[in-house]
Amino acid sequence: MKPAQIRKDIYWVGAIDWSLRNFHGYTTSRGSTYNAFLVMDEKITLIDTVKNNFKEEMIERISRIVDPAKIDYVISNHVEPDHSGSIPEVMKYCPNAKIVTSAPQGVKGLKAHYGDYNYMPVKGGDSLNIGKHTFQFVQTPMVHWPDNMVTYCPEEKILFSNDAFGQHFASSGRFDIEEDLSIILEEAQKYYANIVMPYSQQAAGAYEVVKTLDIDMIAPSHGIIWTKNIPDILDKYAQWTSGKVEEKAIVVFDSMWHSTERMANAVVQGFIDKKIPVKFYDLKENHRSDIITEVLTSKYIAVGSPTLNNNMLPTVAAFLVYLKGLTPKDRKAFAFGSYGWGGQSIAQVEEQLKECGYDIILDKIRLQYFPTQQQLDEITEKVAAAL
Repeated sequence: MKPAQIRKDIYWVGAIDWSLRNFHGYTTSRGSTYNAFLVMDEKITLIDTVKNNFKEEMIERISRIVDPAKIDYVISNHVEPDHSGSIPEVMKYCPNAKIVTSAPQGVKGLKAHYGDYNYMPVKGGDSLNIGKHTFQFVQTPMVHWPDNMVTYCPEEKILFSNDAFGQHFASSGRFDIEEDLSIILEEAQKYYANIVMPYSQQAAGAYEVVKTLDIDMIAPSHGIIWTKNIPDILDKYAQWTSGKVEEKAIVVFDSMWHSTERMANAVVQGFIDKKIPVKFYDLKENHRSDIITEVLTSKYIAVGSPTLNNNMLPTVAAFLVYLKGLTPKDRKAFAFGSYGWGGQSIAQVEEQLKECGYDIILDKIRLQYFPTQQQLDEITEKVAAAL
């Protein structure tokens, strides 16, 4: 359980969660990290902690550097327990340490979770000097909780960025230069799409503040630390926070007897005929969080379901509820599906897409029983004509 030095007198003392496979309903096939940082100075400072079940791992790493009882400040950028869960354990060692957190929401949230400690509330623009290092605090509410803030150290040009720029990604390396950039960016996109996207407006405001800082290192609360590839992740956040989409499509469906699946293939062909890149997602085989990763940058969404007990299939309903909660805007969409005798599901899917605020570019496509090749060709033509 060794710490990792990221700068002189600054150490990563977090935890690696190699086995994590689900985080709030989104799949984390590459695990995650909970990043905490110890700054050695006249006043010893711990920036964030780790999920409670990794508290011993974090304490052991700290203990290899300094007696945890000597910690003077604990900066809590975010109340959520994967960031703050080990605060009670840390405070057993240093009960007189001050917990620095946002005013008023950070104090309110930490008290609700862990009770009364020696809280030091800070607001945007406040700073804390601990000797050779200064910490400047920037509040970033609703990215993605009301209490969120980031911490900037101007002497080291390090931004401790909380959830912004993070990824659920377990790695033996701590820095972006130690891993495949394409994989890191893929996980950063998935993280943004499934966690931050509902708060893109607030994230855009935080991004504008970040752009004004002189940064050599971005140390998020999850995943790797950005150094060489900071321009790459900043470019991605510029795109994602803007809400701009690309001329590409996703087709999402579930099927009982392959009829809706055949319709989905016909829909895909319609996009191909218009030379629009398209991806095909069977909900039996693809998790909704992976699909949402593509929704983030896709202009078109087609959703299909057969009818089961007068309703859409539960997998489709779950996907649409998840989609609606993440609120991606300015998409073009339509519904399709097969049925035996009722056929209510297709209208239900279309209604859910309308409730998401999407522009319905094609009236719902309904086919009874097994579609003929002629009917499938007609679907392809309809889709292409609507684009």
